[in-house]
Amino acid sequence: MAITKDKKRDIVAKLTDALNEASSVAFLGFTKLTVASASKMRKELAQAGVQMYVAKKTLIRRALEAKGYTGTIPELPGEVAIAWTAGEDITAPSRSVYDFSKKLKGMLSLLGGVFEDALVDATQMTSIATIPPVPVLRGMFVNVINSPIQGLVIALDKIREQKSV
Repeated sequence: MAITKDKKRDIVAKLTDALNEASSVAFLGFTKLTVASASKMRKELAQAGVQMYVAKKTLIRRALEAKGYTGTIPELPGEVAIAWTAGEDITAPSRSVYDFSKKLKGMLSLLGGVFEDALVDATQMTSIATIPPVPVLRGMFVNVINSPIQGLVIALDKIREQKSV
């Protein structure tokens, strides 16, 4: 089914708006994805603050070229969608898509994305996807800071015990 020029302009405008508001974007490829799986994925993405939009590759490329990101647009085989967030957790789109691709083997894949205003390929986006969420990173940081203090307190307590004997 052919899309009218007006409809194409509307889609490119929607994609451009999404790219303008996005703090990061993930490109996802999908094949044989059932409606139930797609609905479940959209719902879970929305809970993570991630939005998703399916569009033709040529229209996605037009919006990306108009935005003027550095780097090269990654290969986008098959059916393609973009997932983006305007939130604080800039790893959320890639992490969410990556997690779903593990659940839906062969039906969904991470093709690349936009991170820190640069186009990145699937390998780099997969690396970004494995970064823990911000709250987890904060917890890890607190543990790193707390560990030496805790060791000092234990050592001082041992010294106190030896002196009181």
